[in-house]
This record gives sequence, C-alpha cells and structure tokens, in this order.
Amino acid sequence: MALPKLRSRLGEGGFVLSCWLGMPEPLVHEAFLRADFDVATFDVQHGLFDVGSLRVAIERAVLLDKPALVRLPIEDRSLGARCLDFGATGLIMPMIETAEDARAFVAAVKYPPVGLRSYGPTRAAQLHAYGNRGGYVPEARTETLAFAMIETAAALDNLPEILAIEGLDGIFVGPSDLSIALSGDGTLDPGSEKTEATIRDLAASAAAAGKIAAIYAMTAEDAKRYRGYGYRMACVGSDFGVLSAGAAALAKAASA
Repeated sequence: MALPKLRSRLGEGGFVLSCWLGMPEPLVHEAFLRADFDVATFDVQHGLFDVGSLRVAIERAVLLDKPALVRLPIEDRSLGARCLDFGATGLIMPMIETAEDARAFVAAVKYPPVGLRSYGPTRAAQLHAYGNRGGYVPEARTETLAFAMIETAAALDNLPEILAIEGLDGIFVGPSDLSIALSGDGTLDPGSEKTEATIRDLAASAAAAGKIAAIYAMTAEDAKRYRGYGYRMACVGSDFGVLSAGAAALAKAASA
C-alpha cells in the first residue's frame, strides 16, 4: 500500500465520485466506504467532527482502501497539515478569495521546495505502509492534493491569480455559497441560470490553467451534469441527506 494515485485518476479524461460525510459515526462511514464511491470526503467545516473522530475516520477510509479528503474549517491550515499526517490524501480549503490566501494554504500543506509543511508523517507512513518514513515525503509532494474552494465574488474576481499559484492542485466549487455571492441580495439558489453558467465557466478556467476542477453536487443528476462540464471530481449528496431521505421513504412506504 502507498499513497493513493488520485492525481492520475483525476487526469485528463478521468472522473472520480466521492461521498460526503459530516457525521463521526463509524457504521455510517463503513456503509459509504463499502459502497461504489471512489473517494471519501470528510466535512469538518460544517460537520460534527472533532480532531479525534476525524483522525479515526481518515484511518478507517485508508484501511478500507479509499482516499480520504478533508474539507477544513476556514483558514485552519494547521489542521490541514495534521490531516495529511493522519493519512489524508487531499484537502479542501473553504473561502479562498485571493492569491495570498491560496499561497498561504499551499505553504502550510506542501513539503519544500513548494511549501513549508513540517515533517512528521508517522501515522501516514504507517497507514500507507512506507517502511521508511522518508519514503513518504517524495510521494506526498506529488500525490497529496490541495483544493481551493471558489464560492465568493472576490474569488471569482481573483480567479486567474489563484489558479496561477504553484502547488495549488485544483479548485473546488461550492454551488450554494456561490449562488449567494452571485445573487446580489443573498438569495440561495444553486440552480439559477447565473450560477450554472458560472459553474461551467469555472471548469473551463481550471482546465485552461492545468488545474483539477472539483465540485459539490446535491444530487446524482447534478454530478452527471457537472461531469459533462469537465469536472474531474464530484462529491455527491451527504450522509445526513441519505439517512434522512431513506428514513422518510421507509416510513412512507410502510404506512401506505
């Protein structure tokens, strides 16, 4: 076992599907990890994880042979580096608005010479079966991924500069916050024509800059449509949503 070669799977023509997990419940994780998702993404920004439950969740994903991505709390770059030390393959940083934001993120989570990530991947090296911890470092330079969330008006204005940051592997689009930013009056409408057009444009801009375009998709239909726009990864639905919808459907079917 070694760090998952997620970058190559996300290369030109590739597409991966991720589950989206916000609950720190082992049985919930196992159900999604044993399903046909390619990746597991753990949402710390809005989810219910603390550091301990997040560490165990990452381990569980790795041991079940799924790359683990983590959406971090805003500006929590130090937790990002810890997640990589725990064994994560990639990180998503929300509310990146400027090239300076993106550069600081990269500096915290990439090893030199690109960044300033501190050395100490003891658990990551164990989980990914590097007999010598030093063997983890050169692969981490290429195989750990950093995504900047694009979801604000400032991020759109500064997109060319953000995409130009060395070591930033891709962008991750949040349609909900993006729709609020585009509405002009704070309206949430991720299905609006303006939001949809911007989502298409973002995929094209990322591809032109040689970056990976990833996105959150509320539904399977959204994920399929975004793939057609050129997105290489879609995180679809959520554990909260699946459980709520499943419980409601079961109750309705049983009482009909």
